[in-house]
Amino acid sequence: MASGGTPQERFARLRPAIGETIIGAGVLVLAIVMVWQTLSIPVSPIYAQVGPTIVPIITALALGMLGILLLVDAVQGGWQTAEEKEVTPDRTALLWIIAGLVLNVLLITSAGFTIASVILFVCVARGFGSKAIVRDALIGAAFALVAYIGFAKTLGINIGSGLVENAIERVIGSEGG
Repeated sequence: MASGGTPQERFARLRPAIGETIIGAGVLVLAIVMVWQTLSIPVSPIYAQVGPTIVPIITALALGMLGILLLVDAVQGGWQTAEEKEVTPDRTALLWIIAGLVLNVLLITSAGFTIASVILFVCVARGFGSKAIVRDALIGAAFALVAYIGFAKTLGINIGSGLVENAIERVIGSEGG
């Protein structure tokens, strides 16, 4: 019995863990989709060996290796300890986070990036146990405005214009003109 405990313990280790198997398979599917989409990128013949697809291919291959390793670990019983498997997830926290993501997707086109991101930040912070909504909204607004200015002004990428973004445009536009 020194080789691995009781027969029940050995069987439990050999039984695939369902949740971990789903995660490993999902990561592997994501890697396959990345390779498929990367191969559809048009490459100009002026590139000799290194073109615009090299980094996405390397990333997809690394992700595929991670997916395979996760699947192997899942088939061997998973990476969670017995104590971790006994803990039930906090469903209320998960619902707050999912609500924030859904609201972000629904509001980003109508309300704009900043407002949608603030709502996402507040919901995720609430999911992690914060009850200081005003403080979370101010922190979220600071992060969202830095991200908006970084993308819209520095890189010239429109990531969703709304009330706040239009007000920023009016202020910056009036100073510049």
